[in-house]
Amino acid sequence: MVITGDDKDLKKPRKVLEVLLEKGRVLVEGVNIVTRHSKPTAQNTQGGIVKKEAPIAISNVMLWDAKSGAPSKVKRTRENGKLVRIAKKSGEVIK
Repeated sequence: MVITGDDKDLKKPRKVLEVLLEKGRVLVEGVNIVTRHSKPTAQNTQGGIVKKEAPIAISNVMLWDAKSGAPSKVKRTRENGKLVRIAKKSGEVIK
């Protein structure tokens, strides 16, 4: 869920398409739409204006907790010697 910026919507969970760890950014479906002007090429003979998503900072998104139906912070704990992520609002293990 996007928590800041022009596409902020606290009621609508969105799908993360790609995580760019080295840059600290995520690509979220339908968020931060940019327009690119492309010249006609052999692959794209038409050319024209293309709209696509651009990455946003990872700090601007929050994990959606399905059980509570709201965004939730995440904590990490050890269970049976393994590190697991747990949603703080509901206490559910995130898979």
